[in-house]
Amino acid sequence: MRKACRGPVALALAVALGALAACGTSEREQVAVNIRKGANFREAADSLAAHGLVRSPRIFRYYARAFGRDRRIRYGRYLLPVGSSWNDILTALEQGHGIVHPVRILEGHALWDVIPAVATALTIPEDSVAAAVRDTVFLRRLGLPRTVRDLEGYIFPDTYLLPEGATARQAVELMIQRFERVWKPEWTARAQQLKLSRHQVVTLASIVEKEVRKGHERPVVSAVYHNRLRIGQMLQADPTIQYALGRRRPGRVLYRDLNVVSPYNTYRRKGLPPGPIASPGEASLHAALYPADVTFRYFVAHPDGHHEFRNTYAEHLKAIQFVRDVARRDSLERRRRAASAAVDSALSAVGLDRSAIDSVARRRPAP
Repeated sequence: MRKACRGPVALALAVALGALAACGTSEREQVAVNIRKGANFREAADSLAAHGLVRSPRIFRYYARAFGRDRRIRYGRYLLPVGSSWNDILTALEQGHGIVHPVRILEGHALWDVIPAVATALTIPEDSVAAAVRDTVFLRRLGLPRTVRDLEGYIFPDTYLLPEGATARQAVELMIQRFERVWKPEWTARAQQLKLSRHQVVTLASIVEKEVRKGHERPVVSAVYHNRLRIGQMLQADPTIQYALGRRRPGRVLYRDLNVVSPYNTYRRKGLPPGPIASPGEASLHAALYPADVTFRYFVAHPDGHHEFRNTYAEHLKAIQFVRDVARRDSLERRRRAASAAVDSALSAVGLDRSAIDSVARRRPAP
């Protein structure tokens, strides 16, 4: 008899607790929770509990079942307020309220990376996003020069959770708001000390972002460019050539590439290019504003991305040769190791190993 009553009692308890939970709380912190496609309600409830949205997934399931609301949830990634009532949570799951679409903008992404990423996340045409990043309202709001035609450099790198049904303009608004929050008031004062506009700082930071693979070198690379700007030397920054050529993936810049006709060709034009070439992160913005206190004017990159820095062109030429020599030695060493590994693999295939052969060789009398 006791076993027969367990179901109704549990159900009544779930409904009672659900009625209490229906009031929710005033807490408005939001958390992201993923309800994967194909998940049953038990898995969904467990995920909600793991993120602190419900305390007891079991009683939550009973509550949903009592009202027949455990079979029609929508899958997706949700952004839900902590403290939501059970009724609100179920309504969100049923109607897709709070579904968000994550889009990740990386440091060094240019608009040609940003536009398809946002369009894919929101399932909208790329033309809509392209129009949003050219919106003159945004350009004027950021105080960009009249010659600037888009938001290159101002789509701040971050992972964004875009609401279901968001427009391209709303997505771009969110991303430039992030830039505005990151830009500190003291940075404006610092830019004025350097006699640079914010747009010039962002432009320089974008070049630093594309040049640097080892984060600690950002202030030093920035210093090289500051030193060149100070004496009127051309920046000769390879990433600006790649941008001028429309190359979406990094690659070697060839001598013939240096003849490209473009205001972004820093091998032919002095000073900074007319605008950013990518979205710089906070670290690169800081480096552009606070360069290292060094006198270097040249640098050359090793294959692994770290740089050799030098003061004079003669020293720079020697550094280039040094990098080439190191790269050549490393290449030979990699080939030697690959050949050795191939021999070991062949010996292993016939049941031998190198130590046994070396032992035999040592015992063989000298001729």
